[in-house]
Formats: sequence, C-alpha cells, structure tokens
Amino acid sequence: MATEIKERYCDADLAEFKTLILGKIYKAQEQLDLYKSAYMNDGNNGTDDTSPTFKAFEEGSETLSKEANSQLAIRQEKFLRDLKNALVRIESKTYGICRVTGKLIAKERLKLVPHATLSIEAKNLQA
Repeated sequence: MATEIKERYCDADLAEFKTLILGKIYKAQEQLDLYKSAYMNDGNNGTDDTSPTFKAFEEGSETLSKEANSQLAIRQEKFLRDLKNALVRIESKTYGICRVTGKLIAKERLKLVPHATLSIEAKNLQA
C-alpha cells in the first residue's frame, strides 16, 4: 500500500513568497487607507456659494464617488484577508498546494497571484 506524499515548497521558496506577500500587504493596506479616507471625507471644498444646479451635480457625483470608494475598500479588505490567509498557509507549510488537486501550484502563478489556492487546472474545472 503506497502512502501519498504531498509535495510542498521548500523553506527557501516559502520565505521568498512570504517576503512577496508582506510587500503586497503593505501596499494593499496603504491603498485601503486611501479608499477609506476618500469615502469618509466630507468632501466640503468650500463650494457653498456656487449655484444650486452645480451643487446638485456635485453632490450626485460625490455620492457616486463615495459608493465607488466604498466598493473598492470592500474588495481591498477581502484582498488583504486573502493575503493574510496565505501567510498562515506559509507558516503551516501548506502554501502553494492546490486545495482541489493537492498538487503544487506553479511558482509563476503564485508570483502573480500570491493568495491563490487553486492551480490553473483546478481553476479551469470551475469555469
């Protein structure tokens, strides 16, 4: 009876991925802070003395902008959570193993999408 030995990335590779992910977390957090400050900003630019018609357009645009920034912030929070989960997988040495096939996810894919949990093969099966 053969026992299945799961392949995994070596510690040096995991350290390299960890550095990559930590950099992405830093940048993603900066971006999230920008989105949050944009939609929490009251947007008062001293335009109280402008014509009522222009003010209505401006408020509509402001609302749309706040909605868009709010949506971007929600997506960014999910991205950050996924990156932090990838760090947990690095610590448990399960990082880079496809959760469907159990095979290693290609390094090239992980460098582009470091929070990936599916190999291209498994991702294509979902489509």
